[in-house]
Amino acid sequence: MSTAGPLGEYLRARRELIGPGDVGLPAHGRRRVPGLRREEAALLAGISADYYLRLEQGRDRHPSTQVVEALARALMLDADAAAHLHGLARPVPARRAARPSERVPVGIRQLVGSWAETPASSSLSRS
Repeated sequence: MSTAGPLGEYLRARRELIGPGDVGLPAHGRRRVPGLRREEAALLAGISADYYLRLEQGRDRHPSTQVVEALARALMLDADAAAHLHGLARPVPARRAARPSERVPVGIRQLVGSWAETPASSSLSRS
């Protein structure tokens, strides 16, 4: 099971689709994996290989907009794929359910209202 998360998995999948010759890099020797090496993708995006590795492994899940745009260019993403990458890097936060307003039961309001000289009774009369 991968712990890279959606962002890391997407970066890896897109990196595997691009060969070194597609981006003007020489293909040196045998390659253990298809596509660009991590170091090559990082070089093309202008980021460190260590940072790219952290993104792919899911150890850094919130790259800046500039880094995401650089990765989209380096991986030759079209507009839809780049938008998807941006969405993975900046997921929309889950909306919190609206809390229902609290109502003071009538009996409690009457009890507190019967206390003439307390701060609580004066605050209830205003609400």
